[in-house]
Amino acid sequence: MYQQIQHFYARQLRLLDEGRTAEWAATFEPGGVFDADGLPEPVRGREAIESASRAAAEKLAADGIRRRHWLGMLEVGERPDGTLLARTYALIISTPRGGPAGLHMSTTCDDVLVRDGADLLVRHRRVRRDDLDGRED
Repeated sequence: MYQQIQHFYARQLRLLDEGRTAEWAATFEPGGVFDADGLPEPVRGREAIESASRAAAEKLAADGIRRRHWLGMLEVGERPDGTLLARTYALIISTPRGGPAGLHMSTTCDDVLVRDGADLLVRHRRVRRDDLDGRED
């Protein structure tokens, strides 16, 4: 299970970093939630998640910035309802065209994952930035 989740994240974040936002959004349940404390409110539903990620990818491309997401310190537990709780640290690295790479953000990421046949889907993602006050661990 641990290895399957590591593979899921490697594929999922590569999709996001490559701007393949529809495929990335498809790794969420149709009613999935992306809840980040840097956003005014959680993004609900696969279509809204795809739309928001596409807009962000287009802005980064227009600004000449390449993003890479790096997850580590993965902790996984099965919950009584059969869902999985995956907790990670996430580093987001930004590289401007022709410039040096730099740490854009450090966060925690807590995902409720569900099995979909042999695959996994995100039911609820909770991202908390280290630089914002009032953050919960």
